[in-house]
Amino acid sequence: MRRIDFVTLRLFVAIADERNLTRAAEREHLALAAVSKRISDLEGQLGIALLYRQPKGVELTPAGHALLHHARHILDNLQQMSADLSEFSEGVKGHVRIHANTSAVIEFLPEDLSAFSRAHPEVKIDLEERVSSETLHAVREGLTDIGVFAGHMPAEGLQVYPYRHDQLVLVTPRTHPLAERERISLGEAAGYDFIGLQQDASLHTLLQQTAAQLGTPLRLRIQVRSFEAICRMIHTGMGIGVLPEQVVCNYLPALDVSTIPLSDGWARRELKIGVRNLDGLSVTARQMLEHLIGDRPL
Repeated sequence: MRRIDFVTLRLFVAIADERNLTRAAEREHLALAAVSKRISDLEGQLGIALLYRQPKGVELTPAGHALLHHARHILDNLQQMSADLSEFSEGVKGHVRIHANTSAVIEFLPEDLSAFSRAHPEVKIDLEERVSSETLHAVREGLTDIGVFAGHMPAEGLQVYPYRHDQLVLVTPRTHPLAERERISLGEAAGYDFIGLQQDASLHTLLQQTAAQLGTPLRLRIQVRSFEAICRMIHTGMGIGVLPEQVVCNYLPALDVSTIPLSDGWARRELKIGVRNLDGLSVTARQMLEHLIGDRPL
């Protein structure tokens, strides 16, 4: 296995794509005899047949399909590694990975990351939008340096810091019976059809748990994957929903909806930042963490 090289893996992928040794040889600019020898040597090293040789071409064996999956993954990672490292030759001097829930991505991170980039223009920032449960998993598994997630989500095993607060509001069509209310509790609105997020979203979990405590389960009519989709469904009169106030403000000019502040204490949410191990962070990631939490001590 230690003798398998990237040229051979790339050649094997070409054979799988072309289903023909001659065309694969032409694609990789190799002699047909060299291609045949490389594949024969590879099968010898592995001790298994990778190809069915047929009169009009080749087909992958089950082992060949398994190798193809790993070969594509390895070559994709190699390409990504090359792209990442090339940026350092062009002046990049640091790299930080952040996973964050939608609320943080929409409400707070644009300004915070923009300010960090102005102060550290040589640092590359990779931001991925994920639901809070996926963000926490990514931090625990080392797939990201920093995670931003809803504060009510359990974060055992992580080092956690306060980030920001946001306010949840009830969103209704402008002609809805509740649209004229100045304040409202979730219990008072529970009898109406709701538009909600998918099952693994932290906001969905919060609303379901709160409704269960009230003994009034929500009538979820439709579940979607984005705040914008919820707003548009409400705009068309399909139901009502609960969203962060600042998120709704981004869509209000184009939509015929109303917002009513929720009087429940849980409606003021805390967003938190988590890292797996503060001492294990790179200098760049630690600078980002310090920037995000402001004057609060690490």
